[in-house]
Parts: sequence; structure tokens; C-alpha cells
Amino acid sequence: MRTLISVLMAGSLMAGYQAPPGEKEPPDVNVRGGGEGRTRHLDISTDTIKISGSKGGESDGYRIKRPCWYEPAGNAEEMFKKISDPRGNRTQADTDRFREFIQPFKDKLGQEGLWWVPAYNKADPNGAVCWAGLELFVFAPPNTTPPSGITLEQLAEVARAALTVPKPTIKLNPDAKSYVNLPTWVWLDGVGEPTRTVTASIPGVMSVTLVATLKEIKIDPGTSQDRAEVTESGCGAAGKPFTKSGTFSCGVRYLHSSIDQPGEKYTLTVSTVWPVEVADNAVPVQFAPVEVSATRDVPVGEIQSNVTPPAN
Repeated sequence: MRTLISVLMAGSLMAGYQAPPGEKEPPDVNVRGGGEGRTRHLDISTDTIKISGSKGGESDGYRIKRPCWYEPAGNAEEMFKKISDPRGNRTQADTDRFREFIQPFKDKLGQEGLWWVPAYNKADPNGAVCWAGLELFVFAPPNTTPPSGITLEQLAEVARAALTVPKPTIKLNPDAKSYVNLPTWVWLDGVGEPTRTVTASIPGVMSVTLVATLKEIKIDPGTSQDRAEVTESGCGAAGKPFTKSGTFSCGVRYLHSSIDQPGEKYTLTVSTVWPVEVADNAVPVQFAPVEVSATRDVPVGEIQSNVTPPAN
């Protein structure tokens, strides 16, 4: 159990946090680097890590493997100044306890190296528990990383969790309704730039940039193979818009009416696939492509024909 003054001083240093007596809680501070989208998977508890790029769009739900870590907070002189500043001490602790607390920081004055403090991903349900197993302050010599200190590979994971790509809008022809055995052309609208970048950095310490490039789309017709044939040979990165004289090479040919389906329709899903690379091979790590999806309802009817009996 960390002492009360240690917890309170850590909070004062990182966010003005005050814990109830006898309790040990992670500091609740401003969020930085949060990815946007349907589900938020990155919610960093400190503002040390800076995230740039990849604004808007949607995340695919990537989670950082270890939800807590140490990150550098300052050298011996910087930390001693912060930790010993009475304006940052909101406790009523007695002077002896306060002096006892700041003594380790005083002992490091004049030494090269950095103090590291814990941080965690608040979006991960195990983040706070992971944080609770770390020390409040760790001192590491120059050019070294303490155990559980954030590495360039972990920083790349932070960038991957923050990476978002545009959610596409599905375009079809025929648009409102298709028919059995009639080719339904599929393409995307609103994809925008075919590349997305995101950079995660600890200024002055380390930085890593990820690049996602739109490569292909995947089409799910919303039914089994015996009811629909999918053609993707000519889809490319964003499908193939309909042209009167064009050859059908991206879309779906439904083989059965949707009259027997829920809502009398099929639900077609198109997923964009964005392979991810680490810029300049800064760290030898590979990530799965980002995939985001959109859906469209497709009613499929039978083509009716009138048969006129021959005249007698």
C-alpha cells in the first residue's frame, strides 16, 4: 500500500488529483489521443503522449496489449521542482512526512537520468488495475527504460489504437431495388484520400508514425452462396461505378428473391481494407489491416413477364 502522501503528491504532480484517506486510486486527468468512432478504445490517463493525424473516421477496435506503462516525466531537477513546490501540495500532511516524501527526489539532484511515472489506457477495463500494480515514481539512468517503461513498439500500439479511417457510403446500381440474376454494381462514395497517417510521440524522447493505405474492398451479400454470387475481380480499392457500356466486375448477382427474408431484403455489407505499415521501419512490428464496414438494404424481386397466348 502506497502511503497517503505519496498518492496525494502524485496526483498533485499529474493532475491535481486528491484521493480519499486510505484509498489508492489512479489519477483522473485530461484525455489525450482518443480515437473517434463507434467504440472508443484509447483514452490515455496523462497528456505526455501526443497524437496527431487520423482525425475523424472510425476505429476498428484495436486494443493495446498492455494497458499500463511508465512514461518519462522529467529529469531530476525538473521533478524536484515540481514535487517540492508547496503550491502543488494540497494535502495537510505534516512537515516531516512531506520531507520524507521529497527526499528521494532531492537525493537524485545532480544525477543524469529521468523520472518515470505510471499511465494507463482508461478505455481498457483492466487499465486501472494494471496501473495500481506500478510504483508512483521510478528513476532510470540516461538512455535506459525501466521495467514496464513504454517502448517504441508499445508507442506504435498506441498509434494503432488511435488510427481511424473514413467510413464509406455504399453506392449501388440498381439503387432502390434489384432483381434476380440482374448484376448489382457496387462502389463507394466518400472514401477521400486513400492514405491515413497517425503519429504517437513523447516529445524529445520517441516518436512513431503509422500509415494506412486503402487497398481493397470486401463484399458480403448478406446471404449464402446458393442465393448470391459475388464478383470482386474489378473492385480495386473502392469498387467500380456503374457505366452503361462497362463490364460488370464488382458487385453481386442475387439468384433468389428476398421475399422470404426478414424485412423482405438482404443486408449487403462492404468492408474497406487498409493495410498498416510503420513509417521508415522505425520498429519491427506488424499490424493487421484496419477494416471498417458499411451496410445497405437490398430488396431483390423477381422479373415479371407477361405471356400473351397465340392467336387462333
